[in-house]
Amino acid sequence: MGKIRDNKLIIAIDGYSSCGKSTFAKSIATELGCLYIDSGAMYRALTLYGIRTGLVTKKKIQIPELICLLGTVQIDFRKNSSGKYETYLNDENVENDIRSVEVSDCVSSVSVIKEVRAHLVAIQRIYGKSGSVVMDGRDIGTVVFPDADIKIFMTAKPEIRARRRYDELTAKGLLVNFKDILKNVRERDLLDSTRKESPLTKAEDAIVLDNSYMTPDEQMIWFRNIVDHNR
Repeated sequence: MGKIRDNKLIIAIDGYSSCGKSTFAKSIATELGCLYIDSGAMYRALTLYGIRTGLVTKKKIQIPELICLLGTVQIDFRKNSSGKYETYLNDENVENDIRSVEVSDCVSSVSVIKEVRAHLVAIQRIYGKSGSVVMDGRDIGTVVFPDADIKIFMTAKPEIRARRRYDELTAKGLLVNFKDILKNVRERDLLDSTRKESPLTKAEDAIVLDNSYMTPDEQMIWFRNIVDHNR
């Protein structure tokens, strides 16, 4: 990782599910005035679309049919009245829907499809050409933006990640089971790390952030130190 640029900054944040990558990336984008892109939300939105059209279930994915519909799916991010980014699928706010357990159970299987990844990576790179960007996901620093100015790889203990996910969903009024969420976290770790297409791996020049016992404020202090060190 070289010295960062002031005119166009690309920050890639990768890591395991439910590490708080999106929250961290959003805070960075707000502080630096960058565009924020949640690549994981893009895969979740596409998965939700597949579930709604009957092409995606936990047991089976109708891959050829799903690939044919890629061109009809529009995914973008918009700020709400509170300044928070939310995910839109074909002009519908699906921020809550894409965080459901049903989508979580299917998204890893959808994300391993070569054509799906190629389609969404192409869109992500277009965002990167528009200016300074903070993007989080699984392969941002290794595939989407291998020349990113700052690469961060986030991790945390599975039980802590599952508890965060549980708290997030119950706060939204959803009825979920902690054991089911922990099982999903561990299954996703295995699937994401062993998939054939763009597996979850740490870029050689990425900085590891284990936030198991860190508050959001402590993470931002950590990030500011990284920026100051690389100017």
